[in-house]
Amino acid sequence: MFDNRRVYRQQHHKQGLTAFEITVQETNLHIQADTDLSEAATRAVTRCREQIQRYIAENPGFKTSLEPMTVPDTAPAIIRNMGVAAHAAHVGPMAAVAGAVAEYTGRHLLSFSSQVVVENGGDIFIHSQTDTVLTLFAGNSPFSLTTGIHIPRQPGSFGICTSSGTFGHSKSFGKADAVMVMAQSCPLSDAVATGLANQVFTGDDIAGVLETGKQISGVQGLVIIKDTQIGLWGALRLVKI
Repeated sequence: MFDNRRVYRQQHHKQGLTAFEITVQETNLHIQADTDLSEAATRAVTRCREQIQRYIAENPGFKTSLEPMTVPDTAPAIIRNMGVAAHAAHVGPMAAVAGAVAEYTGRHLLSFSSQVVVENGGDIFIHSQTDTVLTLFAGNSPFSLTTGIHIPRQPGSFGICTSSGTFGHSKSFGKADAVMVMAQSCPLSDAVATGLANQVFTGDDIAGVLETGKQISGVQGLVIIKDTQIGLWGALRLVKI
């Protein structure tokens, strides 16, 4: 998602954890864990990709739909969770794919590590024993790489994902510099970030879109940036970087 991905990733290193990257076809993950778990992570990503690709081969509309789709109970868990997230955010199921791969990889690695951070193109799964500070990247906005968000230690895992209509490869119909969503699940965070970013065109839209996001079950925090304006809600605090 980010053109300056390396700078962004360097600023998110948690003290005491080992950082490593893996790449499986188009999927590139930056991971932090107690030790280097590259092999386990590669297996997890490969399995995720195989399940998603197999489902798309049998249901081509799942890849292209811009609307939620009904997913049968017999589908793999990662597909079902993408479907649930899409319905909550009123977007197509592939809007949740990066967050879904991050979460399912992260949950697999929790079998081997007490703490895990998995970043997939700016969409992040976190299970941490400490507070987290994430740098905001928002294109040409003055908040970009100068401002961060502080997230207090959470009792369990959570996702925090970003969508933008002004930079990166995310498909967005809006003009937000960044919409960042913290949620109970990473697929939900990813889908909601996409859905809310579609609704931001000017700074005047920020307040209304924050209200929309607050009503979605499972959403725990929101940051919306457009030019020189920023909106914030939930279990998040702005900090200077």
